[in-house]
Amino acid sequence: MNTVHERIEEAGRGDPDAAADAVSGDKSGPAEPAPRTARILMVAGGTGGHIFPALAVAEELRTRSERGGWNSTRYAIEFVGTRRQLESKLIPAAGFPLRVVEAAGLKGIGGVRRLRNFLVLPYTAVKAAAILREFQPHVVVGVGGYVAGPVMLEAALRDIPTVLIEPNARPGFTNRVLAPVVRAAAVGFEETARFYGGKAHLTGHPVRRAFFEIPPKPHMPPFTVMIVGGSQGSRAINQAVVASLPIFAREAGRIRIVHQTGEPDYNEVRKAYQERGFLAEVHAFLEDMPGVLAQADLVVSRAGATAVAELAAAGRAALLIPFPAATDQHQLENARVLERAGAARVLVQSELTPERLVREIRGLLGVPETLGQMEACARRLARPDAAARIADLVEALARK
Repeated sequence: MNTVHERIEEAGRGDPDAAADAVSGDKSGPAEPAPRTARILMVAGGTGGHIFPALAVAEELRTRSERGGWNSTRYAIEFVGTRRQLESKLIPAAGFPLRVVEAAGLKGIGGVRRLRNFLVLPYTAVKAAAILREFQPHVVVGVGGYVAGPVMLEAALRDIPTVLIEPNARPGFTNRVLAPVVRAAAVGFEETARFYGGKAHLTGHPVRRAFFEIPPKPHMPPFTVMIVGGSQGSRAINQAVVASLPIFAREAGRIRIVHQTGEPDYNEVRKAYQERGFLAEVHAFLEDMPGVLAQADLVVSRAGATAVAELAAAGRAALLIPFPAATDQHQLENARVLERAGAARVLVQSELTPERLVREIRGLLGVPETLGQMEACARRLARPDAAARIADLVEALARK
């Protein structure tokens, strides 16, 4: 299933030429010397699930560049994204230039909105071509989403090596469309590798190193429950939590909540906690996710690929509520992977009521031994070297 990946493992990281041959399938001889400065274009935008994995790989490449050595490659890394606040804030804050394109999705929408988004595509394609012509990347790395589609396709048409990062157990629409044209696909789950065949490399899902440094936590009252609906929040989860506060009233001394609401619901949710006198920290967006996870006894979360990978890296038990409108139900499949491994419980949104939410949280917090077992199962799913493995693929393609 993963023969290309096995060839890279056999070649070893000490032999980049052999690794490059494994990626390309070329056995004609050693690769050309690596360019003194390799230009890498990262395509990621729209949500944290696209941005954070790309940042993890970019930071790994930057670390290698800074580490240096007499024959080391230097990396010039730039990002392509939209004008959305998330990437406009996170990417420059991490120290990487951001090139902006106008882009819009087509999957899961219809009517006038679909037509309007379709009319954006030619402009996006022209802008993508201009960016590739100006930056002249040696490798383009994409993490899916509607931004990645036009840029990755244009790069493939220009014969620029491409690496696709597929973090979900079930590939999303854009990554399925791109599968025939990319050079390599870095996948997070064994189930996904089958879809990409010989191009697949089972790397794991890249997350920031800080998540792997979170220590185990003894579970005793007052318990900390972390509630997060993804980088943009979840109205359904927010509403269920607010409606559950009267039921939770008797737990006020035993449970502390840290709640990321997203911008739209922030004021409403914060006011609800205040009116109930419930001990809670409410944030529109959590800047220090590793720091909050370190405090958590239980995490109530959506099941985006980045969220589940961060939970595994941190070793935290979770109650997962997959977003039902996620493309091709990939969040549900991500959640089921953790559930089958014993690392999480799954509560589908159609069954999300205040009473059910309270019952699930009480049940898990009531048996600390179960939390510990779930945490151990989560850690077994984590791949601390995922960003490094993907960086290896990028380096190998740059050498070819």
